[in-house]
Amino acid sequence: LIRFDFERNCTITVEHGFPHQPSALGYSPSLQLLAIGTRSGAIKLYGAPGVEFMGLHDENAAVTQVHFMPHQVELVTLLDDNSLHMWTLRGHKGLSELLEIGRFTLTGPPGAPPSVTRVTSVLAHSSGELLLLGTEGGHVFIVEVPGFRELEERNISLDQVANSVPEDYIGRRNLEHVESLQENPVNPNQVVLGYGRGLMVIWDLEKQCAMQHIPATQQLESVWWTEDGEYIISSHSDGSYCRWMVGGEDMNDDEEKSDIPYGHFPCKAISKIVQLPTEGGPPFLLFSGGMPRASYGDRHCITVIHGKTHVALDFTSRIIDFFAIRDGRSRDEGDYDPSALVVLVEEELVVIDLQTEGWPVIQTPYLIPLHSSAITCSHHISAIPLKLWERIIAAGAMQYTHYSKKPWPITGGQNLAPDPPQRDLLLTGHEDGIVNFWDASGVCLYPMYKLSTAGVFHTDSDLNDNMNQGTEGEWPPFRKVGCFDPYSDDPRLGIQKIHLCKYSGYLTVAGTAGQILVLELNDEAAEQTVEAKVVDLLQGQEGFRWKGHTRLDVREEPVLFPAGFQPFALVQCQPPAVVTALTLHSEWKLVAFGTSHGFGLYDYQQRNNVLIKCTLNPTDQVALEGPLSRVKSIKKSLRQSFRRIRRSRVSLRKHHVNNAAKLHEANARLEAELAEMELAPVQRKIEARSSDDSFTGLVRTLYFADTFLTDSSHNTPSLWAGTNGGCVFAYMLRLPPAEHRAEEPVTAHQAKEIQLMHRAPVVGIVVLDGHGAPLPEPLEVAHDLARSPDMHGSHHLLVISEEQFKVFTLPKVSAKMKLKLTAIDGSRVRRVGVAWFGSSRTEDYGESGLVVLTNQGDLHIVSLPHIKMQVHYPCIRREDVSGIASCVFTKYGQGFYLISPSEFERFSLSTRYLVEPRCLVDAPRQSFNQHRPPSFGASSPQSSNKMLYKNILSLLCICNTLIRNPLSSTQVLEKHLSKTFPNWNYNCV
Repeated sequence: LIRFDFERNCTITVEHGFPHQPSALGYSPSLQLLAIGTRSGAIKLYGAPGVEFMGLHDENAAVTQVHFMPHQVELVTLLDDNSLHMWTLRGHKGLSELLEIGRFTLTGPPGAPPSVTRVTSVLAHSSGELLLLGTEGGHVFIVEVPGFRELEERNISLDQVANSVPEDYIGRRNLEHVESLQENPVNPNQVVLGYGRGLMVIWDLEKQCAMQHIPATQQLESVWWTEDGEYIISSHSDGSYCRWMVGGEDMNDDEEKSDIPYGHFPCKAISKIVQLPTEGGPPFLLFSGGMPRASYGDRHCITVIHGKTHVALDFTSRIIDFFAIRDGRSRDEGDYDPSALVVLVEEELVVIDLQTEGWPVIQTPYLIPLHSSAITCSHHISAIPLKLWERIIAAGAMQYTHYSKKPWPITGGQNLAPDPPQRDLLLTGHEDGIVNFWDASGVCLYPMYKLSTAGVFHTDSDLNDNMNQGTEGEWPPFRKVGCFDPYSDDPRLGIQKIHLCKYSGYLTVAGTAGQILVLELNDEAAEQTVEAKVVDLLQGQEGFRWKGHTRLDVREEPVLFPAGFQPFALVQCQPPAVVTALTLHSEWKLVAFGTSHGFGLYDYQQRNNVLIKCTLNPTDQVALEGPLSRVKSIKKSLRQSFRRIRRSRVSLRKHHVNNAAKLHEANARLEAELAEMELAPVQRKIEARSSDDSFTGLVRTLYFADTFLTDSSHNTPSLWAGTNGGCVFAYMLRLPPAEHRAEEPVTAHQAKEIQLMHRAPVVGIVVLDGHGAPLPEPLEVAHDLARSPDMHGSHHLLVISEEQFKVFTLPKVSAKMKLKLTAIDGSRVRRVGVAWFGSSRTEDYGESGLVVLTNQGDLHIVSLPHIKMQVHYPCIRREDVSGIASCVFTKYGQGFYLISPSEFERFSLSTRYLVEPRCLVDAPRQSFNQHRPPSFGASSPQSSNKMLYKNILSLLCICNTLIRNPLSSTQVLEKHLSKTFPNWNYNCV
């Protein structure tokens, strides 16, 4: 007997998608790493595809700024609670990990207002040892890192600056906050202090005095110091920018050269401006904002000007920040022209190729906005055959021809993760009728192919395609960029269910308005008409008053479908309710579908209806009237509640009529229940549900099986359907021989009907063969990817309801065993799937098990065929209802669920199948000592003293941290000493 050991915990492996509510952007040219901070306090780093790091601040505060320390592996984050945090990429066991190594909050003099130390701007000095912190009160504090020691003697107070301002400057008595801090690229001793009122002061850090004053008259938004150090460019709140020459003397107001790119009408502020030189050509000028307030005040634009080329990039959501990437890491490495513009907006990351004509977008290998249209469902397929994989890639390549051919420009770090053991697909259905195919094999969730179902129907999409498009000679010269488009032409197009057969290439998708499409993969474009078949699920039901949406209008004329999955058959349910269950059997050429009114079976080879079954309860007015009658359904629920209370009171009165006999009977029943509770303290008695509850006829699950339905000697194809009212229907299918399959009809006859005693909704049905193993998928045995099921022993039917797992023998359908779900705290089964758990020690051994997700967010693994609980892990927060509803399991013990509208969390319950980032980031080859300013660079005799001081400072930080948290001493020592003392033995420490 081999005992199978499941993993001891549920491993959260990686997050896919775009960070929810991004709030800050940072970039390290030396490390080639991108950093994004979010409003929830997360910090995420990205480099080459597969290189990803994530950290989370202990404080529940938004990240407002991210700054990498030049030529180091550290970065600093500023939160909106005014705290500063330092992070490092530490090497551990051959891999890098992102760790927080310090935190700091400015403290002002006693009695000072909070504005004195409220940080508004941060400058990471090129020395790698200093942070300059500009505050709301106008002061600039200088802090030494990594120890966060304030250098009080070097601080720049507001009084120092104000006293140096010429008397004739109008705003000298109120300079406002420090809006921007910029370092002179050719002289690190000089920084420009930009104040909100408009004044800019060039300050010498060594001499601690003002070198020059630039008295701008408009509210300041941002400052940029050109690379040659000769000019300062300032942008302002009126939509203007100014160019100032850096000299030894102060400038006069008449020397201010202002340019309003989109004047003469009032314009919005230019929030950030950047100018980058090119070799032998005009510079690139990039700025965000500046649009005419009245006409285009709602546009989110970044303007790019290069010579005579002028484009206003129009983004789909608010701009967070942007930066430009240069070709080389330094000027000595050759070409240093701007190569790409990276823009972070609220809903996506867009990268523009600045070296290719037309400035096309570069396809991102990660940070894809999964929610370009809201995700409505998901479907995962494991171990895709190579031929199907290549055909999907080829179809997708034809769709992405408008992207730049340049490689991804962010290449930091090394991806050390092994190659994925198999090819996996994740399919997401969206509100606009799109099905996206994602490569889910590795760390990066990469887009492969996009399928649109809207072309089958008449919608308004054709009219909207040309909206907001730039026209010749338009001013400003807008160009739409980005793929985030939450608008849906028609919510009825929303995809609700997806099923793909990886062996045959047949795909079926079902939508919100009761439409079921059957598609096949074609390598060439084809023009064809989609034949529609209407299915009346009510079957003459009286009292029908459907008040929901109407069905979609199908195009009667031929439609040109591009290469890829092309629809050839359409089933339209009537009434057009949401499709709640869907399954495909490509070997039998059958599709089963279900709604809140019933279920049907469709033969897509002959394009005929095989079976229609109405499951509607005549008293279920909610299902009859549709989703628009919610008020009536609430009233009905209230009436049912009062009826239950009334019934309980009546039964209580009858109970008191016959005191003696009834009391004895009640005591006996109570004793029996107490005895049962002592034997199984974690289980509770399942409550029976009323047959009057709404949506009892809603079909929750459909399942095809080749099993013993009528007798134990003849197996037959069958269809099983489970409803919300605890009812299971079994239909025996008669399939004609293969040679007559195209002519003779498929027939279906009801063979069994099971009514669960407590009427709990049926969420899953599985048939186990004679060995207790789940039946293989269609065509799996034919492709030698699974062993043939045992047809000699008796089969068993496993019915999974929201409250228990129950096994029946086949064909007699007699109860054999059951397992009640732990439900003291109200647990219900929400998702269930069959998974194969391969042993991490023995390559050819594994076991099948049920993976169960409850409404509490807990994961259970149940053994098969004995249905015993193996392990139990908390996974999703119980308050995260959308996350629980979106969960999808894979065939090999992994799973995905939405942690936000734009992000999937991936987890694994298997020791063999883990997909997680494994990457290494080396420190830059160029030492930061080469970039120190002369005043801070130590001479040879002093360098050892400075390093000693730095080491002592680090040790003091460690002591301070250990006092606050003595229980994590080992981790703290490793965290702080790994950088300063890399050769020390941590165990000895």
